[in-house]
Amino acid sequence: MARLSCRRSADRMKVRVLGCSGGIGAPAATTSFLIDDDILIDAGTGLGALSLDELARIDHVFLTHSHLDHINSLPLMADSVGMMRAKPITVYALAETTATLRDHVMNGRVWPDFTVIPTPENPFLVLQEMAAGETRSIGTRVIRSLAVNHTIPAVGYVVDSGNGSWAFSGDTTVMDGFWSELNALENLRYLFVETTFTDKNAALARISRHLCPSMLAGELAKLEVKPEIYISHLMPGSEQEIMAEITGHIPDNTPTALQRDQVFEL
Repeated sequence: MARLSCRRSADRMKVRVLGCSGGIGAPAATTSFLIDDDILIDAGTGLGALSLDELARIDHVFLTHSHLDHINSLPLMADSVGMMRAKPITVYALAETTATLRDHVMNGRVWPDFTVIPTPENPFLVLQEMAAGETRSIGTRVIRSLAVNHTIPAVGYVVDSGNGSWAFSGDTTVMDGFWSELNALENLRYLFVETTFTDKNAALARISRHLCPSMLAGELAKLEVKPEIYISHLMPGSEQEIMAEITGHIPDNTPTALQRDQVFEL
């Protein structure tokens, strides 16, 4: 793949699914999406599918929130490729997420603080706060964070390639603002939305602020635009049951289960 500096405006943006599960247990891997070869959305266990050279090309990481299944490979990546890079990896996240990384992960006890290693002037990682609703432009790609409804502060993302947009809900439960934002997008091509639990575990979905199929059906009823919809964060072992329940609630234009190694072009 071409590096950022080599991308031509005619190139199509690629979104590669490294991991999209709600847990682990082969072949499941947790959330991580690679945009082209230099932008990462979340840093779950799916990141381990990349080679060292591929990891070293990642310049920007956008985190949805600080739960372990979305951040666990970030400290390992910094350690593995920091010495291979000429500049730090920039990590964009909510202020609450960056504080959790500093206080509870890269605190010298769980993991070294690579925001000051090898030196504060030239670290392996730079943490940059990015509030919900803010945007960052990286080459021809525009990344915007959108507030969602989870047990801790969290966001989803919309990435616009210039040719079309891809949206990811991150971890969330019932909400309104996210759907209003998506309804304003005339070029929304793909939507990845979580559904973690079966309907029989709806109480657990509510407590943990995730979605189950009946909740998903209610949420998608709020969507006025017509992207291709893919389901992420399925609980390992329950994938077929969850998708069957989704089909029962949404028999027409049923969303598709997201799979590792899928590549989407915009």
